[in-house]
Amino acid sequence: MNRRSIFTATVAALAVTPLLHRTAAAANEKKQHKLAIHVDQNDPAVMRLALNNARNAFELYASMGEEVAIEIVAYSQGLHMLRDDTSPVKEEIKATRAKVPNLAFGACNNTKRAMERTEGKPVPIIPEATIVPAGVVRLVELQEQGYSYLKP
Repeated sequence: MNRRSIFTATVAALAVTPLLHRTAAAANEKKQHKLAIHVDQNDPAVMRLALNNARNAFELYASMGEEVAIEIVAYSQGLHMLRDDTSPVKEEIKATRAKVPNLAFGACNNTKRAMERTEGKPVPIIPEATIVPAGVVRLVELQEQGYSYLKP
């Protein structure tokens, strides 16, 4: 090899080395996915579909060695999903939560207060859920934090 060939090979090797290190570092990082699921109907089929979507996403990402954070946000008539007294999927929520550790539930406080005024009694929320000020606003906040939006 002549000097020019050696010089060109050396420069090329030095230019590629940082790219190889970045690629190796990226391969070692676990990818974190985020999913926001919206439920606004008092329909057990929609509620079950939301739970199935959460479980399926978790299982697929877990099989690839990746993580996913999931939040199901319920408001309007969908709040029945998270009501302790009227939820048709209360047992499915417990079972899904046992399988999907990064699954959160947001219950709209605006809807809860409106239901309490209409019904004239407190509306109990399941222990797995967290009350959020407004379901719509929670969905906006999650999307601003990088969550992908899904409406089953």
